[in-house]
Amino acid sequence: METLGYYNGEIGVLEDMRIPMNDRVCWFGDGVYDATLSANHIIFALEEHIDRFFNSAVLLDMDPPISEPALAELLSSLVRKVDSPSQLVYWQMTRGTASRIHSFPEQAKPNLWVMLRPYSLPDIYRKVGLILLEDTRYLHCNIKTLNLIPNVLAAEKAKQAGAYEAVFHRSERVTECSHSNVHILKNGVFYTPPADHLILPGISRAHLITQCGKLGIPVSETPFAVSQMLAADEILITSSGSFCLSADRINGEPVGGKAPELVRKLQDALLEEFYEATQVKS
Repeated sequence: METLGYYNGEIGVLEDMRIPMNDRVCWFGDGVYDATLSANHIIFALEEHIDRFFNSAVLLDMDPPISEPALAELLSSLVRKVDSPSQLVYWQMTRGTASRIHSFPEQAKPNLWVMLRPYSLPDIYRKVGLILLEDTRYLHCNIKTLNLIPNVLAAEKAKQAGAYEAVFHRSERVTECSHSNVHILKNGVFYTPPADHLILPGISRAHLITQCGKLGIPVSETPFAVSQMLAADEILITSSGSFCLSADRINGEPVGGKAPELVRKLQDALLEEFYEATQVKS
């Protein structure tokens, strides 16, 4: 199969799958999701992503219809059904199928979705542009929910500006991006916003912190301001789909570029970890 869709046990080509209109995702975006990459038909950091998925479900008072080990086994079996060894592995759970009422339906059982499609790892060494946007999202950014309209609008604004990402800030405090975490390097120290309710606890963020420890780079999980970001030696963007990118401009103005060797060490370390975990020759 070139692509794969899964819905409550039904499997088919992604483009041919059909979902009930009364699935609460259609009315309210009522659900949670997670995603990672596979290479050589091996899913990267699967346990960490599943842990975050179940934590998001708990925070939304949802009861997954499957255990963590069973979900891991299901996803691992599904990726082997797709021809391409390198895939985007995406799964989500919605609260169930029921008539449209805002409160939780009493009898509905959660629906489990999986989407698999070929994916090529992008060039993580390229420089990217960013824009700044006021963070007007709600105060549950730590939950990986399907309610992503503010993120979608921000990503579109970045696209229209010819930038890769939009960096959110609340007043002066930098939070995260539309689909990435953001960090800075200054005087050899790695700064990242704390994993509170204002950011998603990114898996790539966690791996980058680990690599900093291995490389002897001090880590500070403290808030930083827009002004500090603009004056940083380097600005880094992390996500499960691109690992770690560095920015060279914000709102069209040059930034970063003062610690390229340190950035390269971190990027190399993340790539090597991915290749080792998925048994791909680098």
